[in-house]
Amino acid sequence: MTIPLSMPDIGQREIECVTRALRSGQLSLGPAVEEFESKFAAYVGTRHAVATNSGTSALHLCVKALGIGCDDEVLTSSFSFPASVNCLLYEHALPAFVDIDPETLNLSPAEVRKMLAREYRWDAAQQRAVNRQSGRRLKAILPVHVFGLPCEMGPILEIAREFNLSVIEDACEAIGAEWYGRRVGTFGDAAAFAFYPNKQLTTGEGGMIVTDNPRVASVCRSLRNQGRGEDGEWLLHVRLGFNYRLSDLHCALGLAQLERIEELLTARERLAAGYAERLSGIPELFLPPRRPNAKRSWFVYPVRLGAAEPRALRARLMARLKERGIASRAYFGAIHRQPYFEAIQLSTNRPLPATESASESCLALPFFPSMSHEQLERVCEAVREILREARSAAPYATGLARAAAV
Repeated sequence: MTIPLSMPDIGQREIECVTRALRSGQLSLGPAVEEFESKFAAYVGTRHAVATNSGTSALHLCVKALGIGCDDEVLTSSFSFPASVNCLLYEHALPAFVDIDPETLNLSPAEVRKMLAREYRWDAAQQRAVNRQSGRRLKAILPVHVFGLPCEMGPILEIAREFNLSVIEDACEAIGAEWYGRRVGTFGDAAAFAFYPNKQLTTGEGGMIVTDNPRVASVCRSLRNQGRGEDGEWLLHVRLGFNYRLSDLHCALGLAQLERIEELLTARERLAAGYAERLSGIPELFLPPRRPNAKRSWFVYPVRLGAAEPRALRARLMARLKERGIASRAYFGAIHRQPYFEAIQLSTNRPLPATESASESCLALPFFPSMSHEQLERVCEAVREILREARSAAPYATGLARAAAV
């Protein structure tokens, strides 16, 4: 029996809701879309929500609606899924990569301030920070709530106010996460969520923009529907737009999942606690941290390998797990090292040691709400045994000491 990396939790309620949408005869731009948007906005705590066909589309429309484009730069993390950078490149804006906190793996506000002091100057005429070398304007910060752990939004918002920057939250992995009791997605000018099958809430494919800004919401609604005007009049298009709509079938599934969101999040929290209990004390393994004043929404269960050669140890662990029918995945590869990014000659020369260390050592283990006690035990037993074998085969003590000092 194989254990997958992830699996959506679909029950009878989801099947009933999708079937009802199928029988309604209105499969797109129908009542399920508006209902899903309204209930999702209420859950997150924003005034507006705009459904899209992916989290990537949601991010792209946020960038466009906030006027970020050519000759602009956006501070963000390289330790993320490429979508959080692609959404900038679509509009000919460039990411300015800032290193991450080595413990949380999120954008480091301290590193942001260092970078601003080192690489930017204030242009009084534009009321913008400007890159000293390229002359490009700094327009926004795009923090990514990596693996469902909220970024330090207080310091990030303080920087944004000081430097006249928009804030776009990439909350694609973080539905339900909270910072000081406030849900992510409510801090920035706009935020994006994603509903791929491995997410905490799934619509199959899909995403959502949330914002308190009525203009941003209006522009995003138009852009997702081929630039159609606000009144939705047929074949009246007021701007260049896209086909980024989410169907009623997807939204019906999302509504059923949203009804169960606390149940789904609680199951993930319970599974994460089970992993922490069974994997603690392994010298080669660093478990995901818990932070004061931050409520994580568990997207995946990411561990870090500490060794002289973490990439080699990770590859060995993944291969041995695969032999036992257990899926795992390296998570994430640094964006600035991706082949496509290097091919378009945008790879940064700026040192990002914490980002690169995380990309070489992080590993996601099987994680889904319906994962059984027996499956959890099997995974943890396999991890312990494989790392014990590796420990006896090679001296990792030096590497462990080095990793602990990072």
